[in-house]
Amino acid sequence: MAFGDFFKILRKKKELIPLVGIMTFAVTGATSACVYFLLSKTDVILNKTHNPEPWEAVDPSKPQKFITINQQWKPVEELQIVKKLTK
Repeated sequence: MAFGDFFKILRKKKELIPLVGIMTFAVTGATSACVYFLLSKTDVILNKTHNPEPWEAVDPSKPQKFITINQQWKPVEELQIVKKLTK
C-alpha cells in the first residue's frame, strides 16, 4: 500500500482524517517522551557495564520525576548509617 493509495482512502472517507491526526500526534508524543527520558534522565541506563550502580550518582536535591510538585528531600537516618557501615 503506497502513500498515494492511503491519501485516496482519506479523500473517500473523510471521517478517518481526525483519527489519523490524533494517532499521529500520539505517536509523535510517545516517541519524543521516550527520547527525552533516554537522553536526559539518570534512572535510564544504556550501558550497565560502565557504571553498575548508577543510583549512587543521583543528586537527591534534583527532581527525578517528569513533574514534581513540592518535593522536599531529607535523608533517611537508617540508610545513612548502613551506607557508612558498608564503606
